[in-house]
Parts: sequence; C-alpha cells; structure tokens
Amino acid sequence: MAPVKLYIYDLSNGLAKQLSAQLTGRQIDGIWHTSIVVEFTPGHAQEVFYGQGINTTLPGRSHHGQPLQIVDLGDTAIDEETWQEYLEEMRDHYTADKYHLLDFNCNSFTNDCAGFLTGGSIPDFVKDLPTDFLSTPFGAALRPTIDNMYRRPAPGASAAPPPPNQPIAASLLQAVAAQAQRSSSALNPVPLAATESLAAPMHPSTNSASFRTLLRSHRAVVAFFTDQQGCPPCRVIAPVFEQLAAEKGIRAGSGGRGAAFTKIDLRVGAGGTLASEWGVRATPTFMFFLDGTKVSELKGVDPGELRTQTDLLLFQAYPPHPHVSLSLPAVKALSLAPILFTQVPVLDTVFAKLASSIDVAPSSPTTMQAKEVLRGQVVPYLKARFPPTADGAKPSSPPSATAALLVPWAAATATLVGALAPDALFPLVDMWRLAVLDPAAVTWLAAVPGAGPVRALVRIARDALAQPTQDKGTRNYVLTTLRLLANAFGAAALARGLLSGPGSDGEVLGTLVPALLHTDGAVRTAAASLAFNAAASVQRARVAGGGGLGGVALGAANSASDADAAAAADEEWQVELASALVEALERETGEEVVHRLVAALACLLRYAPPDGQVGPLVEVLGARAVVLGKLGIASVQKKEVRKLLEEVGSMCPPA
Repeated sequence: MAPVKLYIYDLSNGLAKQLSAQLTGRQIDGIWHTSIVVEFTPGHAQEVFYGQGINTTLPGRSHHGQPLQIVDLGDTAIDEETWQEYLEEMRDHYTADKYHLLDFNCNSFTNDCAGFLTGGSIPDFVKDLPTDFLSTPFGAALRPTIDNMYRRPAPGASAAPPPPNQPIAASLLQAVAAQAQRSSSALNPVPLAATESLAAPMHPSTNSASFRTLLRSHRAVVAFFTDQQGCPPCRVIAPVFEQLAAEKGIRAGSGGRGAAFTKIDLRVGAGGTLASEWGVRATPTFMFFLDGTKVSELKGVDPGELRTQTDLLLFQAYPPHPHVSLSLPAVKALSLAPILFTQVPVLDTVFAKLASSIDVAPSSPTTMQAKEVLRGQVVPYLKARFPPTADGAKPSSPPSATAALLVPWAAATATLVGALAPDALFPLVDMWRLAVLDPAAVTWLAAVPGAGPVRALVRIARDALAQPTQDKGTRNYVLTTLRLLANAFGAAALARGLLSGPGSDGEVLGTLVPALLHTDGAVRTAAASLAFNAAASVQRARVAGGGGLGGVALGAANSASDADAAAAADEEWQVELASALVEALERETGEEVVHRLVAALACLLRYAPPDGQVGPLVEVLGARAVVLGKLGIASVQKKEVRKLLEEVGSMCPPA
C-alpha cells in the first residue's frame, strides 16, 4: 500500500484572499492548483500535475513552491508500474492544447487520478471553485475573457480583443493563467489555446472510481461511451452530445438542476475496463442514470432520440412546475426584453447645464479637473456613440468605452457627487444612463466593486426619496436615476453587482420601493420599468435553466447568463420586490403602470420554486384579490392588460 496525498497551491499567491471580497462580493481564499503525490517507496515520492501536459517532479520542487495545504487521500493498492502505465495513457487525454482555466484544468486531472488510485475524489472546496467564481458578477463578466484566452480562432480570423475589465483584474487573471500552465522547466511559457469542445460542461471519467463518484454526486447523469479514434459514428454524434451538455448541464445558480454529462473514451485510462463493467460492446453507447441507477440506454447515432432520452431523464429527476398545467397565453406572450430608456438629449446642452453648476460651486482643482474630463473625453465619446441623425439610424461601428475613458470618468463622478447638490447632478446621471447602453461600459462597471459610480449615484436617489418632500430638482434627479437603473438592469452582470455587490446596503431596492409609490406619474412609470427588468432577469434564468419542465430548458436559444442565474437563486431581494409590487398595484390606477407592475409580478411568480418564499408571501399579502381587483378600474381597458391580470391572478395562491 502506498500513501496518496493532494498538494494544494494558490495560483494567485495570496491576491485572491486579499481582493476576492472586494472584486466578487464573496470570500475566495485561493485560486487552487492541485497535484497528486504518491510514495511507492519510502523516501522516494513523486509529484504529478497537469499544466502544459502532464508534468512530474519531486514533491514541493515545482515552480509552485511549497503547498499551502496537504490533504491525505488515503492509500492505494495500485503498484508503481500500473500507475506509470496509467499516466502514459492519460498523456494523450490531458494535453497542453486542451487546458482551460475553468473547465479542464489541474483539478480535473487530480480528481481523475484520485479516483484511479483510491476510489475517492479531491475536496469539494477545490472542485466547486469554478462554479463559485462564475456565480459572482465579477466572474460572469470575466468569463468571456477567460474563454477567449483558451479559444482556438478559426483559420484566417483575428483574435477577438478582450473586454475592458479593470486593469487589476486583467493582470490577476493573466498571472493566474500563466502560473497554471507553466511546466517545471518552462520559465516564460505562453498559455496555449484550447479546443472549442472544452467549453461544454463535461466531466471526465477515465476509471470506475471517478465514474462512481460522479454517479454519487449528481441526480441525473448522461454517459457517452465512445472510441474517438476508431469509431467514425462517435465523431459524428460527439458535437450533438457536447451541445446537449451546454444546454442541459448544471449551471451556476441553477440549484443543482440539470444533468452531469461525461464522456468515457475506451482508449483513455481504464475506460475500456469501465465500459466492460457496464456491458458496453459497441460504440457509441449512451447510458442514462437517475440517483445512481441506470434507467435507459441508447446505441448508435440518433440525435433526436438522444435529446428525447435526456429530456425524459431530467423530467424524472425534476418534476414539472405546477404552472405548467395552467393556460397562460398572455403570460407566455410577454417579451422578456428589458424596457430601455434610449432617448438621446442634446449633449452640449446637458454638459452646459452641468458645467454651470460646477462653475457656481466652490471651486477646487479636482472639480475643475472633473469638468475637463467631461468636456474633453466623456461628451465626445457620447456624441460619437449616439450621434444625432434625422432618421434615428445608429452608426454602423460606434466607438466603445475604454478603461482610459471610464477610470477618469468614475473619478470625476466621485468628485462631483461630493461637491454638488442632487438637483445639479442629474445631467451627469443622464450621461451614465446612455453609457450603460454600451456593452463595453457595462462589462467594465460589472467588474468594478459595487458597480462604482452607478451605485454612488443611486445612493443619492435613495436618500432623497427617504425625505418627506422633494422639490422639482430632486424629482428630476430621482427620475433620471431610475431610468439609468432600468438601462443597467438590461445587463444581468451589472444588475447583480448593484443588487448585492460588495458594500451593498440596499440602494437599489431602497430607491425602487418608494419610487413605486411616488406621487409623480413619470417617476412611477420609470420605477415600474425597472421592476419589470429586474423580474424579467429572474424569468429568463428560470426558463433557460429548465424551471418549467423538470430541468429541461424551454428554449435553448434563450439561454441565461451566469449572472441571471445567480440572481434567480437569490430569493431575498425577490421577496422584497414582490411585496412592493403588490402594494404598488393596490394603489395604482394608471393603465401603463399597472401593465408593467403586473408583468413584473408575472415574471417573479412564473416557475418560482414551489418550496420558495415568493409564493407564500403573495398569498399572505392577498395578491390574488389585489390583482383581480384592477379589472374593476375604469382606466384599465386594453384587452392584453386585462387578460394578463386574469392570468396572474390565477397564478397567485388564494388567501
């Protein structure tokens, strides 16, 4: 018997522990790299890890230095010769070009090795790190950058430029990637591109132990027994299987719903032995497992039947939602596209109004510098991106915001927030309202702790609404901020950062809830639009995550982002929003606002978890009577609004 240990290193060299709460809103103690250490002969242990292929070194002698933690994985009955044969076979599977920082990395390799050697697995806190990271707004914003780092471009195509994330984030990411893929002998390695197929959420299984671990840890498992080298039909069906994994695999924020997909190549590791254990005599063969028990099997190339069997497995694993049986044509017809405020004002007039307020305020070098940033950088950018045209046409290639623009703009905003009264600041808010229509600006803001300047502006609106009275200038500021927020909630990652990012103390809900009850109709309309955008992001995530039919996505083309999914999983703010919607509906008489409020409530209620908090809350609040009561208001006349009220009333539990 030989002892097996897991060496754990931090690829960020302590930066993750220092910066994770600030960047992600969640404490992440390290970006974990692991290696396997086996001591077949006392005093002659060997450390094996995956980076630029499979590397071997003496324990603690790799470029990662000394491990932060050593975990005892138990003993192995495998002899050294068998272990070396296994590693040789795995070298064709764990190659440098397949490496991906999140999807196929050193921890995928050590988990496979742990299963082969001991029948166990590596600790969950290591395996779950990618999901934990991607469920944060920061992780969701950086995912495209990470994928671009490992994507092999099509022949003749130029590499896509990375999105403008924070310099500190980009530097940390590049450092982690370089550290992850260094070999012991490479001093200055260049990370290699991975194949496109590795973007799918696939779980490698090369031996019986790792496969049993997968069956134990997932309710639904779809296994693909293949011979990629010697089976042409396997190569034909492989892209279909990978697409199914991308559509119906377990995603961050899904509450564990979805299936685990695993590909078992008979020529890799102990794949042939594993196939024999399950009676596989021909490839391709697919097996479907529910709670560790095989429930069906499919042989040959039949994409339609493969999809049907996968859907049936998920239907069995996750029973249908009660709302599936209701006839809800008006609810189903709701567009989940965000309501955006896109009107472009005369930007010179907007700046002149703000500049005059700066000029009459107590002068300082910082306020004058802020004014020049707006004049020399911000206004020209907005004019170029949103030029006035007679026919309203957009430029074919509008300029995108860059960090060189956004960093000084954010600093100028912080300066002016401290120097000007709210009634003088709404032109600045209006500039940001347009900026968050630019995906590049959204990506940058989503990576800034707490969405930076946007949150600072929202905090002022929240405090203003807490006052018993507001003058016209304050009303204008609140209205413009609500429109900014409605646009911001058109992007899930930015919305998530505003709702629960670092330092959040309820600015968004603290602004939205009183605004829904405001005396001014325009303010209520903007607030109802924001409420709908927030609720629609939840609905998008539930639909894409299979909230309706047993985990089966109801529309693969309408896939939600990781940030959408994370927002859908967080019920605390949904409960507060649902309560505010019911109260606002009870008081509202304007048809347009009623329409947006009831549409938002529909999004919160549809496919809400049966054991969640939203349903019981609306029952206690008597939401059914409130919603159906709007049918008796003379101002509510449109057929589509009345039909929506009837259907949402039927979704509300009776009091």
